[in-house]
Amino acid sequence: MTFLSYLINGISLGSVYAIIALGYTMVYGIAKMLNFAHGDVIMVGGYIAFCATSYLGLPSIAAVLLSMAVCTVLGVTIEGLAYRPLRSAPSLAVLITAIGVSYFLQNAALLIWGSAPKSFPSLVGLEPLRLFDGQLVITSEAVVTVIACIVIMVALTLFTGETKMGKAMRAVSEDKGAAQLMGINVNHTISITFAIGSALAAIAGVLLCSAYPVLLPTTGSMPGIKAFTAAVFGGIGSIPGAMIGGILLGIIEIFGKAYISTQLSDAIVFSVLIIVLLVKPTGLLGKAVNEKV
Repeated sequence: MTFLSYLINGISLGSVYAIIALGYTMVYGIAKMLNFAHGDVIMVGGYIAFCATSYLGLPSIAAVLLSMAVCTVLGVTIEGLAYRPLRSAPSLAVLITAIGVSYFLQNAALLIWGSAPKSFPSLVGLEPLRLFDGQLVITSEAVVTVIACIVIMVALTLFTGETKMGKAMRAVSEDKGAAQLMGINVNHTISITFAIGSALAAIAGVLLCSAYPVLLPTTGSMPGIKAFTAAVFGGIGSIPGAMIGGILLGIIEIFGKAYISTQLSDAIVFSVLIIVLLVKPTGLLGKAVNEKV
């Protein structure tokens, strides 16, 4: 039962990484940039949900919806102010800007909410599942997290494959110039991508804080980096790859803590990134891109 318990915990943690990685992979797949401020949007989503429940007394669903709305506006604002002017700039300039936005959000959170840790209340409020005469306990947060991950992945797959906006996103991903010539508003399409990614970050922030109920201005930093690792592991730009990479990384992290060392668990996780980049740089489901030289 101990093995099953670790496995379920790994899948639950990996589902959070997968939801965060979906935001990374959508932005990279369409805008061809790495938004390293994504982890800090997760933190903002957690704080908004905390304020909604603790100060405003809103129910859980309303708190999640408010968090998604605020993070969506924040993501679109960041894209419009920080990234859109650099659309034709070198990738290094965009990367430095993303790091700058990340530090800005962390310090803004410090000014607004302070550095003291906040105790985040669980927004699920359901009884845990007890199997095998109580020998195996599955928390309601774990169940909700896994279900949310599956629903989000299926919804995003259908959205990008079947809707007009989804097809526009795929066209922009293939060739921005050609998409613009065909009448697609590239800036609007990228803004919608950031809006979706930021809304997913809000959901991930709420789920992460419900499972690990300590909220700090740096809450999203490490999960954000690990989710980026998951996105690369699964194949950045691939929606199913982000989910598979996130879940596998969560399982690796939990089993590393349980059977090897809690101190070395992060090193094990990032060693996966190094191995993947050495063996298969495109990730598990990523596609190789041929470039003319």
